[in-house]
Amino acid sequence: MDHSKPTLLGVSLKMYFGHEETLEWCRQVAEMAKHHQALQDGGVKLFVLPSFQALVPSRKIFADTPVAIGAQNLHWEDRGAFTGEVSGLALAQTGCRYVEVGHAERRRLFGEDEAIVSAKTSAALRNGLVPVICVGEAEPGPAEDAAAVCLAQLSSALQTDQGRPVSGIVVAYEPVWAIGSTDPASSKHISEVCARLREWLSTQGTVSRWALVYGGSAGPGLLTQLGSEVDGLFLGRFAHKVQALSDIIEEASRLRDDYVVAE
Repeated sequence: MDHSKPTLLGVSLKMYFGHEETLEWCRQVAEMAKHHQALQDGGVKLFVLPSFQALVPSRKIFADTPVAIGAQNLHWEDRGAFTGEVSGLALAQTGCRYVEVGHAERRRLFGEDEAIVSAKTSAALRNGLVPVICVGEAEPGPAEDAAAVCLAQLSSALQTDQGRPVSGIVVAYEPVWAIGSTDPASSKHISEVCARLREWLSTQGTVSRWALVYGGSAGPGLLTQLGSEVDGLFLGRFAHKVQALSDIIEEASRLRDDYVVAE
């Protein structure tokens, strides 16, 4: 991890919970967050992506905590006759800080191609939202090949904003074959791919702030294994247990403390 940045942890609830389950989970996370000094002082940052209907009540639940909220999707237009869609404009007005873009499930199940991902990324940025841009290779293979796929996806996602300053993005590396798998990617593979992503991001003069996180069956101990190659984790079902999420926050805090002592 780059210890000049906060360690960033994100949780997407997808569509696993019903409405009341979501709100109860948020209440438990809000209570847990009050007892983690690393969250309170900003050394570790946490954002939560619930389902759309839970955004307003979850914002109220997290109002007195450092936990930020975001959405799992957005439309590429800000207004118009798009039945059932939600705009970046509305999300920003709701109090969202983050929005997920380009997840493998959106690509596979809903046919979102690179042009759509790029348009949605642009919509997020122009509405002051931080896009969590998901990238990842479909099949297991060499890290060099995986990195090439990820860089092509990331470059495409930012294509419409080339030449214009980008205030902040999160890049979530999620090998598609590792999402929800009992056989996740090795720490060596993740580190090698993320090293290439970091190298590319550091050369993009128009991207003033960025964070690189890993998702794809991420769990406890992974931050320790990955070291300086990631800025945090993007969590899924593992974080459904609030104690498990608390344990990862504690791990992130401990790593930061160990770094300060080592200096």
